[in-house]
Amino acid sequence: MIKLITIIGARPQIIKASAISRAIKDGYADEIEEVIVHTGQHYDQNMSEVFFSELSIPMPKYNLGVGSSKHGEQTAKMIEGIENILEIEKPNAIILYGDTNSTLSGAIAASKIHIPILHIEAGLRSFDKYMPEEINRIMCDHSSTLLFSPTKAGYNNLIREGFSTETAEKPSMNKPNIYHCGDIMYDNTLHFSNFIKDRETNLSKYGQGFILCTIHRNTNTDDKTRLRAIFNAINEISKTEKIIIPLHPRTKKMMPITLGESFSKEIENNPNIEIIEPVSFLDMIYLEKNSKLILTDSGGVQKEAYYLEKPCVILRKQTEWIEIVECGNAILADADYSKIVNSVENYILNPPKSYPKLFGDGRAGKFICQEIIKCLG
Repeated sequence: MIKLITIIGARPQIIKASAISRAIKDGYADEIEEVIVHTGQHYDQNMSEVFFSELSIPMPKYNLGVGSSKHGEQTAKMIEGIENILEIEKPNAIILYGDTNSTLSGAIAASKIHIPILHIEAGLRSFDKYMPEEINRIMCDHSSTLLFSPTKAGYNNLIREGFSTETAEKPSMNKPNIYHCGDIMYDNTLHFSNFIKDRETNLSKYGQGFILCTIHRNTNTDDKTRLRAIFNAINEISKTEKIIIPLHPRTKKMMPITLGESFSKEIENNPNIEIIEPVSFLDMIYLEKNSKLILTDSGGVQKEAYYLEKPCVILRKQTEWIEIVECGNAILADADYSKIVNSVENYILNPPKSYPKLFGDGRAGKFICQEIIKCLG
């Protein structure tokens, strides 16, 4: 039996982990044992027992309860906690997702005591090292034994950084294996979309054909010029379109500070802008499916828009998911008022006609489990 420690710390990682937990449960429970460790990097009321059962994820055996703090302090606490758990559990490997401080902490803790690291979402690059996520993902990749990239671009990034395309029977940190396996979030979107049709939700009152908008990155929320430009664009778009904004706590906190009380109130009182509380993953899929277009600075929402065949205007300078921009299904508008407004108008008048299969076949979780068994069994 192969024992895996799965590290999660933020809500998106819990959602991503559900794909692997589901694959293990459905086909590999006799060969793989999974132990979930929640670092407590982010607290969310949706991270409750109901949330875990809804997504078919085992409840965490450990919760470090680290909470929010400065990067160094938070990372140090997580390294210490994860190292202690690894010494108790003695796993065959540790699974890390994405690019958070939990990811970095798991990579440091495991690599120091020579426990193989399996990095899911490997090879993604924004090529902006001022982003903490970029440092986290690079350091995790370069200490991993098995690297699973969701895209061909990510796979090619790893090759450019010196990783070999040859796969070893018994890979190691010094001789890792890299794979282009497709995206586990595509697995999840396909799986959970089946529940959306009959899902009872109070969101049905919004009907269909609205624009869905999410804003949460501190590069936008904490910058007066950027956030004002984004909301000026939203205000302009709302003259002809209904806009729904599940408002992130950080954005809610910063709007009166960054926008000013007067403009913040104007947005809140705009009858064509519906500001709602943050929603669960399944409710977010529901909103995405019923929207006509998505405005976002979230990496995950960009992909979900693509999976559900919705054009996406990205409120960032760059994206790790460059493929969706290159094929014309998304536009990098940054915090440029004119570009945001014009991009929305163009997509409404001329929506993309096709969405090529860029992210695999919806069975990435199964592939990852098979490679784990092959390499670690």
